[in-house]
Amino acid sequence: MTTQSPVRHLFGLNPSSPELSQYLVTLTTHVSTPNPIIPQVKSYSDAVYLNYYALGLSLLFTPASDYKLKAGLELSELSNEQLFLDSLDIYNIPQSSASGPRSKGTSSRTAELMFSSFPLYPLVFDVGGEVKDKDGEVQPRPSHLEITSQTTGKDFVQCLGEPDRKGGGAGPSSGSIGIWCEWKRDGIMVEFGGDEAKGPQAWERGKDSVWKVITLFSPTSCN
Repeated sequence: MTTQSPVRHLFGLNPSSPELSQYLVTLTTHVSTPNPIIPQVKSYSDAVYLNYYALGLSLLFTPASDYKLKAGLELSELSNEQLFLDSLDIYNIPQSSASGPRSKGTSSRTAELMFSSFPLYPLVFDVGGEVKDKDGEVQPRPSHLEITSQTTGKDFVQCLGEPDRKGGGAGPSSGSIGIWCEWKRDGIMVEFGGDEAKGPQAWERGKDSVWKVITLFSPTSCN
């Protein structure tokens, strides 16, 4: 029987919750970097990011209505009981061809270069329901989406159907934005990496692109 990954159950928890702490400890058993559960803090007026670079994981916490955040806070300065996990980013590092003509444009945003790949697969999420195919026919979806480090754009679309939103891939190959897709009903946004995800023909090649970042958030209506 396929079991959903516990990461979805972390939503709404605060940074010091036992459940979240145990999940991070579980991830550390799959990496060799010392002290990987000590995050880098990026605080702003409306949110706090805890970046676990060695785990390929970034957690976004939003504050309670009466908790006033500010930029530049240290981990020890946070009031954990007034922060709640709102979304998270899971990182993967697709391989690029060093000699390929598009490789010059595959360097990620500076902050992303600090992340290692997420260490624990597969990631499994309950999906189910129905989607319309390209001909408008209603088709049942698989009950689960199973993600590995090699899952491609084609794999996501075959399971989830056409995305509610998508973008990126425009412009010259050097410096262009990689393609991305969002499925609101599933609370999943995927950015793709590697040579296939950039440049003027990115959408033609995108089906073969391996994912680079998965953002998980609370599902919303597509309407």
